[in-house]
Order: sequence, then C-alpha cells, then structure tokens
Amino acid sequence: MGLEIRQPAEESGAKADKADEKAAEPQPHVLVGSADSLQLFLADIGRHKLLTAAEEVTLAKAIERGDVTAKRRMIESNLRLVVSIAKGYRGLGVPFLDLIQEGTLGLNRAVEKFDWRRGYKFSTYATWWIRQSVQRAVANHARTIRVPVHVVERQQKLGRAARRLEVELGREATKQELADATGLPLQHVDEALGAAQASVSLNQTVGADDEGELGDLFADREAPDPFDEAEESLRKQGVRRALDALPERERRILELRFGFDGEPWTLEAIGHELDLTRERVRQLESQALARLAALRDLQTAAA
Repeated sequence: MGLEIRQPAEESGAKADKADEKAAEPQPHVLVGSADSLQLFLADIGRHKLLTAAEEVTLAKAIERGDVTAKRRMIESNLRLVVSIAKGYRGLGVPFLDLIQEGTLGLNRAVEKFDWRRGYKFSTYATWWIRQSVQRAVANHARTIRVPVHVVERQQKLGRAARRLEVELGREATKQELADATGLPLQHVDEALGAAQASVSLNQTVGADDEGELGDLFADREAPDPFDEAEESLRKQGVRRALDALPERERRILELRFGFDGEPWTLEAIGHELDLTRERVRQLESQALARLAALRDLQTAAA
C-alpha cells in the first residue's frame, strides 16, 4: 500500500458530517506506511506548486481570518522545504519519515505564527521552525546521543558564559565563577562539564551541507524568535555600513563593545586587546558615537 497522507482529526461517515469547525482545522500531515512508500509521498507533494511572495501574503491574510483551506495550501506548498531540511539529519537514529513528520509540525507552527506585515518570505521564517522541530527530535530520540537534553542545554549556557568570562578575566573561568555567571548550582555545573566526556562526539557534523555539529542540535530555549533575529541582523548591517566611515581603531572598539562578533566586550577587555587604558577606550568610544551621530544628522538633512 502506498504512503497515505491523512489528517489526524478526520472522521468518516456520519461522524464526519457532524464534525465541527475545530475538527476541520488542518493538522500536520501524518505519514502512514513504510519507508518504501516515501517516493509516493514525494511525488504527492511535488504536485503542489511553490508559492510566490504575493501568494504567501494573500494566504497569510486569509489564515488570519480563519480560512482553513488557505492554511492547508500554505502547508502543502512548503512540504518540499520540510523534506529538504530533514535530509540533513538522516543517520542519527531517527527514521527519515519521523524526521519529516517532526518537520511538518514545525511547518504548521510557522504557518500559525507567520506575520506577513514584517516583509519576510515565509520560507525564510518557516526554515527556522522546521529545523528547530527536527533538531529537537534528534536530540530527544537519536540512539547515538548519550547525554540528556537538559544537560546539553546547560552545557550551551555554560559555554556562552565561559567565552564571555575568558574575555573579561583574561583567563579561563573557574567552576564557581561559571556557576555565579549562569545562576546554576555548582552541582549542575559539575554534572554538565563531566557529561562533556560522553562517548559520542558532539562535534560530529550534521545538516544538509555539514553546516552544523551534533551538539548544535539541542534547541536553545533562550533563542529569539526568527523575526526578531532577522530585524536585529538588519539593524547590525546598517550600523556596519555606518562604521565603515570611522577610523579603524574607533570602528574596532564599537564592534567589540556592541558584540558584532559575538558577546559584547567590557571596556577593560577592549583595553587589554588594543593595549589602551580603560579611560582611553571610553573616550574613543564616545568620540566614535559622536561621529556616527553627526553622520546620521547629515544624512537626515540631505534626505
């Protein structure tokens, strides 16, 4: 029997006739059948043409009004994206069809949260949600992973703190300093650092183009919404263009101070890096900001 795509809430016969609007709400596709039926599924989703940006906006507006047909079409037209992302996570202990199913759950979530007013393509937004769902499935179920998810999430938090403290202190942070910086009990710090010796390397590459590592699969609960992340990226791009007008040393100070390459640096850390006193760094920072303000005023006047 071929692979069947059905809706979990569907009923047949008289019950279907009496189904209310909630039951009619399109649910993430459930894949029924063996892996041998995958080609039939791929052929089925291939029948749905890709949407233009204008069509995405039209459907998104209809979805806001509660149009379940529009929601179904938005999901079905983006299932190729789910398959494409899921392919990058095969071989990590989760069946491919399960990866597709998890990715479809992420796609459904993206459809529900998509805000067309922000001007981004739906596929860009959906990719974030699909990947989060697939990665979470791998983190929770892959046979090769020996470290509990909550421990790896602590490792991520500790890693961020360790990098920041090393810059600020000029040395490797102690366990107690890491505990103070993250708010984690010292026992949890010991547990997380000890688990880093797990038998499976978290540096194993994964993803469609080996763009990530196994340790990256664990969802960061502190990760921002992709819309906010994209807007922050655009703001930084605009500031970077403005920074190009500054002298090299002033530009570097602002890049470090505001964390363009990662975590923001303290005045002391920047001074150590550039062989300047803390006060001199502060003066150059103020001078650079004044230059940027003057440049902005000139651009405003010319507009």
